[in-house]
Amino acid sequence: IEHGQELALDDYVIVFLGGGPDAEQRIASEYLLANAAAFRAYAEDDGVLLAICGGFQILGNEWLLGDEIMPGLSICDMTTERAEGGSHNRLVGNVVLDSPLASMPVVGYENHAGRTRLGSGCRPFGHVINKQGRGNDDTSGADGVIWHNVIGTYLHGPLLAKNPQIADWLIERALERRAKKEGRAATTLQPLDDSAERLANEHMCNVLGVHRHRA
Repeated sequence: IEHGQELALDDYVIVFLGGGPDAEQRIASEYLLANAAAFRAYAEDDGVLLAICGGFQILGNEWLLGDEIMPGLSICDMTTERAEGGSHNRLVGNVVLDSPLASMPVVGYENHAGRTRLGSGCRPFGHVINKQGRGNDDTSGADGVIWHNVIGTYLHGPLLAKNPQIADWLIERALERRAKKEGRAATTLQPLDDSAERLANEHMCNVLGVHRHRA
C-alpha cells in the first residue's frame, strides 16, 4: 500500500506491518494512525495481520518513535516504553521461541530498545528458550503477541523463511476467513516441501544450543 493510498483492508487476505528508521516510521505512522479505526475493525473481524518490530509496537496503545511516546493503533492492549539508558540499552541477538502456533521452535533475531508489556486479552507469540534471547521486556521471557488472527513479534531474521509453520498458520487463517465470508468450505492447500526451511531452522537451533522439537 503506497503512502496516501485509499485503504480498503477487506481487499487483502494478509496484512504486514514492518519497521524501519525513525524518519520513515514517522511518515508511515501518520498514515496508519489516520486509518486506526479501519485497522481495528479488520483485526476484530479476524483479519490476518503480521507485525514485526516497529509494526509490532504500533499495534498497542502507546509505542516509541525515537525518544517520543506515540499513540498506537490500540488493536492490542499493550504498551511500549523506553528502558533506562534510552536507545543505547538495546536487546540484540538471536532468539529461539516455544510458540503455541508451531511444533518446531521459532527462530529469529531481535534488535530493539523498547520494552513492551502485554495487557488483558493478549497472549505472547512465544516464550524464549535460548540463553541469549530477551523478548518483549527483558524480564518476562515472552516475545510478541497473539490476538485473534494478529501476530506481533520482535523477531526478524527472516521470520517466515525460517519458520514455515508460522507462514502456514497465517495462510490457513486467511483461507478460513475468506471462505467464511464467501459462505463456502475453506480451501485446503497441498503441503509444500519445507525441507530446506526446516534445515535452516534446525541449524540455528543447534548453533544456539536448543534441541527441542515437539511432535
